[in-house]
Amino acid sequence: MLIRKAHDNEYDMIKKQRLASYAAYKHAIPEGHWNVLKGTLSSENVKDSGAEIYVSEINGDIAGSVVLFPSKTKAYEWDSQTLEYPEIRMLAVDASFRGNGIGKALVQHCIKQAKEDGSTFVGLHTANFMENAMRLYEKLGFRRIPALDFEPLDDGIVVKAFRLDLNS
Repeated sequence: MLIRKAHDNEYDMIKKQRLASYAAYKHAIPEGHWNVLKGTLSSENVKDSGAEIYVSEINGDIAGSVVLFPSKTKAYEWDSQTLEYPEIRMLAVDASFRGNGIGKALVQHCIKQAKEDGSTFVGLHTANFMENAMRLYEKLGFRRIPALDFEPLDDGIVVKAFRLDLNS
């Protein structure tokens, strides 16, 4: 498995793969929430934000991807605040590659990158319906920060905040 920065000509394929990865939740959440999530997953904001997209490549195929937003950037189009520390977003693994540690490797790569950049923390948000993701993050040492949770659409879907202390 090779983890590397995504190439510009791969962005469209990565967005499609991301949408397919999250499609498993389409019928588990309200339609309005799915439409907003779908818009976020296919947004062009990533390319203009200074964020890095990393991919996991296996035998020439992209098995998954993740986005690492640097601190002092705006990770959410609807939010005017900038991040205090780097944030991991939009982790996605192609269904045919799941169960091989790809998601874990991508998150660990982001942690390593944040440390190399001198950050003291790295954070992320994930929706309450993404139970497998929350288990992964907790196994990797991320701790819940409930004060940073939010409910974007008042539909019962809580987006939970997690943070990893890179100095511990």
